[in-house]
Parts: sequence; structure tokens; C-alpha cells
Amino acid sequence: MKRIIALIIVVIPGALAAFGIKLMRDMTFGIYQSPFPYLWLQFLVGLLLFVGGLGFVAGFILHRDRKRSKVQNRFKR
Repeated sequence: MKRIIALIIVVIPGALAAFGIKLMRDMTFGIYQSPFPYLWLQFLVGLLLFVGGLGFVAGFILHRDRKRSKVQNRFKR
């Protein structure tokens, strides 16, 4: 059960990051998405989703590896 919850915790921000990439790609090709009236706003929201999702997944993996002592000395506290 713990592994399923951990997988869900990682998949949801990963999906948000993928959606952020899609929004940025659509802005590059000039495709408007429905809730965004401007392309620059669409790109900004996509960038925030991507950075937030990627940061969460990276932090989750770093936290897990710190607990298991599998990180280099510079990442240890």
C-alpha cells in the first residue's frame, strides 16, 4: 500500500509537468487552450507547472535517497 501511495505522489506532479510541457509546446505553435486568453499567459502557466512538477519529483527522489544514504557527500546534510 505504501508503494502505491508513493507512486501516486510521484505520478500526479509528473502529469502536471507533462501538461506544462504541452501548454508551452502549444504556445510555440500558436494553439490557444480554452482557459487562457493570451499565448504568453499560457506559456507562463505551462512553465510554472513544469518547474513545479519537476522540482517536486526531484525533491521526492532526493529525500528518498538521503534516507537510504545513497547520495554523494555534497548532498548530505
